[in-house]
Amino acid sequence: MGKTELFTTLILFNIFFVLFVIAVMVYIRKYKQRKREYMNEIEVKNEIHKRELLATQLEIQQATMQQIGRELHDNIGQKLTLVSLYTQQLLYENRVPEVSERIDQVSQIINQSLQDLRSLSKTLTDDNINQKEIVTLIQEEVDNTNTFKRCHVTFEHNFRQLDLSFVHKNVLLRITQEFIQNSIKHANCKNILIKLNTSENILWELSLKDDGIGFDSEKIKSNGIGLTNMKNRAAIIGADFTLESQENTGTSLHIILKKQP
Repeated sequence: MGKTELFTTLILFNIFFVLFVIAVMVYIRKYKQRKREYMNEIEVKNEIHKRELLATQLEIQQATMQQIGRELHDNIGQKLTLVSLYTQQLLYENRVPEVSERIDQVSQIINQSLQDLRSLSKTLTDDNINQKEIVTLIQEEVDNTNTFKRCHVTFEHNFRQLDLSFVHKNVLLRITQEFIQNSIKHANCKNILIKLNTSENILWELSLKDDGIGFDSEKIKSNGIGLTNMKNRAAIIGADFTLESQENTGTSLHIILKKQP
């Protein structure tokens, strides 16, 4: 074999080798790309499946709350109404002033309990959510909490009316209720500030902050029922959920739902 033929053979070998390396690199690149696409598809499917599970869980919770609300209204409510009628009859028939005064006090307590029960029943059955604006719903929750004078709650917003679906109103209201209950029960707070705002790029932003004892976010268990419920409700509508807390500095919660492009 002459030098020319040897040189030509080496050139062809190098060309084939380079082409082979390029082909391998292209194959590996396409393989990685297909793998990423596959993993992204799996991730999307898992996210959809997770949301469906969360939606089912919340539907079950909602159905249970509706059933409890109906039972409170139809069973306990009717019994309290009957007791109220009996006390009114006793008050009418009684002729002893001191006894009448005590019966009247009992009657007032029963009537107030009946009113609170009806309000709770209406909230649980969701009729209240369908019929009212989100600002009204949150303000009612604030007013009810301030009535007990255990903690002062302030509510601020930057709009007159916010057109929201039932699901969004339900999420905002339930998270607000959960935060208020947790702050009063566990944080021993004196004040709670609630803000509901909207802007050009944000459909709504719910901010809640208390001045309670707080907690170490690195040590706290994230699987508590209250925290899990709030996270699940935010996840079901694709909202960003951020909870921040430090010992002796209070706790703040931010939930943001951005507008779709």
